[in-house]
Amino acid sequence: MKQFFKMTMATILGLGVTLFLLGALAMITFVGFIGLIISGAEQGPVEVKKNSWLYMDFKEVITDRSNKDPFTSFDFATMRAIPQIGLNDLLRSLDAAADDDRITGIYLDMSKVNVGFATMNQIRNGLEKFKESGKPVRAYADYMGQKAFYMATVADSISLNPAGALELQGLSSQQMFYKQALEKLEVEVQVIRHGKFKGAVEPFILEGMSPENRLQVSKYVTALWDKMVEGVAEGRSISSAEINAIADGLKVRSAKDAKALDLVDHLRYRDEFVAELKELSEVKAEDSLSRLRLGKYAKSLAAAKVAGVDSHQDQIAVVYASGGIGMGKSKQGFMGAETISKAIAKARNNKKVKVIVLRVDSPGGSALASDVIWREIELAKKQKPVVVSMGNLAASGGYYIACGANRIIADESTITGSIGVFGLLPNFGGLLNNKLGITTDTVNTNSHADVASGFRAMDAFEQNAIQDSVENVYADFISKVAAGRGMTLEQVDEIGQGRVWIGKDALEIGLVDELGGLDRAVEVAAKMAKIEDYSIIEYPLQKDSFEALMESWTDDMTSSQLESLLGDDFKAYLQLHQTLKEGGVFVRLPFDKLLE
Repeated sequence: MKQFFKMTMATILGLGVTLFLLGALAMITFVGFIGLIISGAEQGPVEVKKNSWLYMDFKEVITDRSNKDPFTSFDFATMRAIPQIGLNDLLRSLDAAADDDRITGIYLDMSKVNVGFATMNQIRNGLEKFKESGKPVRAYADYMGQKAFYMATVADSISLNPAGALELQGLSSQQMFYKQALEKLEVEVQVIRHGKFKGAVEPFILEGMSPENRLQVSKYVTALWDKMVEGVAEGRSISSAEINAIADGLKVRSAKDAKALDLVDHLRYRDEFVAELKELSEVKAEDSLSRLRLGKYAKSLAAAKVAGVDSHQDQIAVVYASGGIGMGKSKQGFMGAETISKAIAKARNNKKVKVIVLRVDSPGGSALASDVIWREIELAKKQKPVVVSMGNLAASGGYYIACGANRIIADESTITGSIGVFGLLPNFGGLLNNKLGITTDTVNTNSHADVASGFRAMDAFEQNAIQDSVENVYADFISKVAAGRGMTLEQVDEIGQGRVWIGKDALEIGLVDELGGLDRAVEVAAKMAKIEDYSIIEYPLQKDSFEALMESWTDDMTSSQLESLLGDDFKAYLQLHQTLKEGGVFVRLPFDKLLE
């Protein structure tokens, strides 16, 4: 019997070890398989043929910076790598293409455009700059949304499918409110805030926008629309009044309407459009058009870019700070204070780096995490200039981390400001007790030990105490803005209160110094550092593909699956998840969606 148990235990142990090894082998094989798929999609020489058209269809995910992490661009639902490109590489590619004798012109496929307004403006400006080379830019679409149309008006001519459509009806901003749903669930969200314009808390306590929030949303949506109308008017030689009349009357109801109203130049099928491109590049009708995707062209330039980093003694560091702000390390859609602070520290301690450009694209987040990053900016300023470049968003915490810079540059469509503070303390007592039959019992060592437990409402004393905390954070926030921008506390408070400003309005009230994109910020930084011959080094430093894959594949795989499931609502999920995870006091924009 003793021998029997010994052999049984040995068998079980052997089986367990075997299963473990098989599981590990399967995991390595799976990761290797994914790596092969990704490397197969990304690697290989890119040939740039003579008489090539640079092809832009905007199906690539456009971020501020190209990402080497393979899981960031991998869709586990389809088991395919999603094409993506950073705005940094995109603009560099347009500049290079203008002087590249192999590139005939740019072919814009405008059937789908889904980028932020500031990003869109910078791409449009890049295309305008490309046109200075004298090379043609042609646009085609089967269907054109408003963003696509605005982008397309930079082209020399626009072609639309005869059976297609073009949208032109104005912009709309919609926000979802949860008050009634929470009441039905008997969940009470206790809100403490400073800032009558701080709309981030309104979905939890109201059934619609407050007058203050409606005012600010109306102002920045109108400003965005006016910018689009201005671009369309210039590109199509149509008055702004006429464009608004077309939108108000919903006059574009068919492709023929778009042509009759001079919004497009040609109604034709894609093969007819391609035939024209062949003529322009002097290619025979029976031959194929040489079409090179922008992302592939960017990769063909990558080697020269990498080589250039070490070829100059002087460097400009560009630190990319994107996503909601919180403590810890950065990951997809999230800016970790630990990661960004270390990146800024590395840049300031790098003797080759003469100036730092902080590229901010963030709706805000944790007040504490924002302050940690702000402090690192202050330390950097003691050693070298710091310039902030604002992307689509640089509001609340996004403005907090920017306000101390020596100079701030924003796109005129950047959404910024939102200098306000709030705290959320949910009370799930009603849901647990009345809906689920779950009760709680508490033992406290002190009178208010369970103030943030989530199982009961706060009393008046506790509300006053937390309100004091919020007021302290707000006072600290506006004092840092005042010091950074050379204003009084009263001046900052007047334009603060959580109010959102569009970039061009932020310039008028002193929240930013000038309007422009990342390229302008780099120019300003070089002048401040008094350098002419320099290279760009980007932070945080990125890991190689396999290292990044092995380190973060589980988290990114989960995120990829959720993003595939939630679509456009994935960012809202990340913000809500981070709010519940971190707790505390927040400086952040509301959850809203701007519709075409």
